[in-house]
Amino acid sequence: MSKKTFQLDRTFTHRLHTLSKLTDRVTQATYESRADIGLSEGRCLAAVGAFRPLSINDLAARANLDKAQASRAAQALVARGWVNKVTGMKDRRGVLLTLTPEGNSRWSKLKRVISDRNAEIVACLDDGEQTLFSTLLDRLLAHAERRQVNK
Repeated sequence: MSKKTFQLDRTFTHRLHTLSKLTDRVTQATYESRADIGLSEGRCLAAVGAFRPLSINDLAARANLDKAQASRAAQALVARGWVNKVTGMKDRRGVLLTLTPEGNSRWSKLKRVISDRNAEIVACLDDGEQTLFSTLLDRLLAHAERRQVNK
């Protein structure tokens, strides 16, 4: 009986990270050329648009950024006039982020860019494979979230 040799480049985590990095590079260029926005700011605009209103902590979680990155990106979006900061009703120290009318317009444009990018990324899979892959990703995410909570 022969033992399998360890191959880092065949591990799930390595391949997932590689896929993420490769898609992020193209997504960054696409966001800049089609939506006039950087990747971190684009993720934040998308998160505020999809899940509004959001605190900075919620924004960081929804955009998959650390709190400092989310805070900088939110401030850049405020400076562009795409996001409003509103004092939170429960906690006067906290702020909630919402879209301005211009931000809503930018969010509509960014949704098309995101949809197109997602279609490009999975274009090598047929419809059944895309559905299966989506289902498997949902299961993996739920599993990872349960393990995170239990730690």
